[in-house]
Formats: sequence, structure tokens, C-alpha cells
Amino acid sequence: MVCPTAKTTRRIIVLILLACWELLPRLGVIPSLFLPPLTLTAAALFSEFSVYWQHLLVTLQEVGAALFFACGGGILCGMLLGSSTRLRRLLLPVVSSAYAIPLVVLYPLFTAWFGIGMQSKVVFASVYGFLPTLLGAAAGIQTIDRSLMMTARSMGASPVQQIRYVLLPATMPTVLSSLRIGGALVIVGVVVSEMLTSTAGIGFLISRYRTMLDSPRVFAAILLVLMLAILFDLLVQFAERRFTGWKKNVPAKTFP
Repeated sequence: MVCPTAKTTRRIIVLILLACWELLPRLGVIPSLFLPPLTLTAAALFSEFSVYWQHLLVTLQEVGAALFFACGGGILCGMLLGSSTRLRRLLLPVVSSAYAIPLVVLYPLFTAWFGIGMQSKVVFASVYGFLPTLLGAAAGIQTIDRSLMMTARSMGASPVQQIRYVLLPATMPTVLSSLRIGGALVIVGVVVSEMLTSTAGIGFLISRYRTMLDSPRVFAAILLVLMLAILFDLLVQFAERRFTGWKKNVPAKTFP
């Protein structure tokens, strides 16, 4: 008997879930108010695709800006924090404690400081994804061979060159894992903030159709959020396949 591959197994699981999504509401096992059939959800999405697309563009702008600050800043600060023993001992416990705080309860403060427009969503989502990205990057620094850093210093590498040519390639797998977590939380942060206070975005559509008890349109918006998260995860997987070889093949370099 031939065992199915992992890819085949995943496809079978997805097909089963989609079939359950369609059949369970049709058979009355789950009320359609709680879970509309997949075909009705798809019909709602395609019938008002222009509306969804307009709001999706707003969400994409907020997610893109938040990803830049959360993941870019989180990776850079995590590397700086992880490469300094003094900073790590001083700040890492504080950052870990801050990560345990449920930031969603602090969102009213963000709206008071930055208003209910795009700024508050970007700042909130940036903070939401910044902390796990920073912690993951800082943890990745601890996994590298210290002899690599000593060799780079002996060759005259500056701190920036150490990060670019040693720390970043050596910690790439861990950094990408933290990027995946931080990016997913950024998407969640943007959508949640749009659901709370917003006049545009996918989260706004979810809240609007929810108050109207329009389940197909609610799940159509949720489906878009799911597709956005899957697309981001696929991009990170592509980056992992593209750059994971750096860890094993760190080229020798003479630093000026």
C-alpha cells in the first residue's frame, strides 16, 4: 500500500474541510446563520467584489505599513538586543513581560493618541507584531556559533557589517520563523482594529455585515482575510527556500 505524501494529505484535508463547509449547513447540522454554505459565501463575494476590493486595498495599505515597522524594526532591534549581553540582560525581561500584556485592551489608548484613522491601525498592528518578531530574532542570535563573530571582529568588521554578513545569514531560519509569527499578528492587529473603530477596511465590513446578521457577506470578508494570511505565509516559505542555504554557506569576506 502506497502512503500519500504530505502534500497530498494536506490537499485531502482541505477538500474535506471545504466539503464540510458546504454540506453541514445544507443538511441543517449547523445553522446557516452561524455558518453559511461555501457556495453562498462565494456568491456574496463575487456579487460585491468591487466593494470588497475597495476595502481590501485599505487593509493592504495598513498591513504593508505595519509590516515594515513591526517586522523590519523587530528583526533589527532583536539582532541588536541579542548580540549585546548587557542589553539582553537589561531589556529582554522587560520585552518578554510586555509581550504577555493583551494589547487589544490598550487599543482605546491608541485611538485617543492617533485618532480613528489609518495611523492608529498601523501603530497598533506594528506594536502587535513587533514584540514577537523582536523576541524571535533575539533568540536566533543565541543559536549562532560565537567563533563566527570573533572571526568577523578579528577581520575588522564594523557592527553593521557583523549584522549584514554574519548575524543575518546565520540566523535566517529563526528570523524567518519570527517574521511569519509577527506578520500573522500584524494582519490580525489590523483587522481587529478595523472591527473596533473604522470606516473602511475588511474588518469594517465584518463588523457592518455582522450587525446586519448577513452571514454570507461576513464569511466572504473572513475568507479574504484568510487568503491574505495564506499569501503572506507562502511568501515567507518562498523566502525560506531562497535564503535558508545562507546558514550553511556563509562566504568568507575581507572587511575594510
